[in-house]
Amino acid sequence: MDNSPLQVLTVPTAPYPDQRPGTSGLRKKVYVFQSRRNYLHNFIQSIFSSIDLRDRQGSTVVVGGDGRFFNTTAIKVIVQMAAANGVGRLIIGHHGIMSTPAISCVIRKYKAIGGIILTASHNPGGPDGDFGIKFNTANGGPAKEAVTNKIFQISRTIEEFAICPGLRVDLTTLGKQTFDLENKFKPFTVEIVDSVESYANLLRNIFDFAALKEFLSGENHIKIRLDGMHGVLGPYVKRIVCEELGCPVNSAINCVPMEDFGGQHPDPNLTYAADLVDSMRDGQYDFGAAFDGDGDRNMILGKHGFFVSPPDSVAVIADNIFCIPYFQHTGVRGFARSMPTSSALDRVAKATKIELYETPTGWKFFGNLMDAGRLSLCGEESFGTGGDHIREKDGLWAVLAWLSILATRRKSVEDILKDHWLKYGRNYFTRYDYENVDIDAACEMMEDLEIMISDKSFVKQRFAVEDKIYQVEKADNFEYTDPVDSTITRNQGLRIIFSDGSRIIYRLSGTGSDGATVRIYIDSYEREQIFEDTQVMLAPLATIALKISQLHHRTGRSGPSVIT
Repeated sequence: MDNSPLQVLTVPTAPYPDQRPGTSGLRKKVYVFQSRRNYLHNFIQSIFSSIDLRDRQGSTVVVGGDGRFFNTTAIKVIVQMAAANGVGRLIIGHHGIMSTPAISCVIRKYKAIGGIILTASHNPGGPDGDFGIKFNTANGGPAKEAVTNKIFQISRTIEEFAICPGLRVDLTTLGKQTFDLENKFKPFTVEIVDSVESYANLLRNIFDFAALKEFLSGENHIKIRLDGMHGVLGPYVKRIVCEELGCPVNSAINCVPMEDFGGQHPDPNLTYAADLVDSMRDGQYDFGAAFDGDGDRNMILGKHGFFVSPPDSVAVIADNIFCIPYFQHTGVRGFARSMPTSSALDRVAKATKIELYETPTGWKFFGNLMDAGRLSLCGEESFGTGGDHIREKDGLWAVLAWLSILATRRKSVEDILKDHWLKYGRNYFTRYDYENVDIDAACEMMEDLEIMISDKSFVKQRFAVEDKIYQVEKADNFEYTDPVDSTITRNQGLRIIFSDGSRIIYRLSGTGSDGATVRIYIDSYEREQIFEDTQVMLAPLATIALKISQLHHRTGRSGPSVIT
């Protein structure tokens, strides 16, 4: 056997112009990574080159993914390139699989300089699906724009990459593997770790596991149904909820991670988690939840499939936050929501006299507030909820937060939500997604829309639908000044705010890989009519939103791909 040091090579390459990371990293169709020469290598080298050499030398980096197709192939390349770029140690999830929340946890636990997450989140997988690469920094959260811009600029001028092609790592065996490299004084170490344990231990220190175990498996336990959607969270649900908290094994469905997510779209909403919704309808389960591909998003359902909207979910957690022992110890520093998310959380913040922050979409904005000690709980309308225990949204954390509330309050999901509406009033909220729209048509529509709403004459305009009249009070393109470092983030969504507080928001999404996704968000507050159908209540505003934008005419679409 040859024990000589492994050779490090510098390989010439040519740049690609399209490696700008979006809100959640670089996402493309799998075939782009497979068919374009060195496409993966270029982006990984750009990540490593964005880190100062002094910080990189001998450092620790965490690597894991949601198990989608191309995950293992990419990790093997990342290992070879990390070694060649001076990284001292890689911590990798068993079989290369680790949830996004767990990676955030492990980065923070081991004081790594960052982590490379291989996921396209809730987008489809398989050979014809999507693949993504995201870089998280030392705080465990998504890289800020200054970092992703640097990565992009490097990718546009890259001429070579460093790699150790002879290095072969075994992802199937737990433990340390060491490799001697030429011209390196210290061996390069790869540590394959249990993907669940560090994260599970973190949750044990946040929630009362004994109380949850009694609630889920004791004498008068409730029945729950958790859908892993064949994403990364299956092993976490089985180990934590079934084995440790005592839920029957059949409480967990679709909990075997698959490269193509079983041919499904791993997006936890009423459209793509229809199997879970259907299984809840007959009332045999008291609580249901679904998770996305990489385990950071969640959908909450009550008995008979009663749907909890993501903005309501974070508001209810906020109002019952001391049902979670962690917050009894730390106190509550602040609440935050993304701008498109309904203002249900604002009402809790006002009543409890806790600071409320409205940020652009993207968890990095929450992370900055958390690092400054200003934020404890936050949420986005796109099925993301989380606390300051890590710097990512966290699907299983949100489910255990809800179960802690149910265990304390001893009421159903529906009753807790209806109590909440009686106390605060209700924000009716919906989102229309128009997916894979022609990008030029979408951009032109948004440009024309901005010109229209920016005109001074647009403010005070009145729109009448049936017996409802809405008057425009404010219209703008949302921008955010970070209260921590005063950085300004512009062009975050077109807002039309009416005199009654209702809002229509238009955004082009940055998390897809194919065409553009146009999103329309509609939010309207009601104090009296709180038990009505959401789509019925918001129909007048939806009509106005389509009339103002001319979306169906401009995009050639007759209706949305998804309504949530």
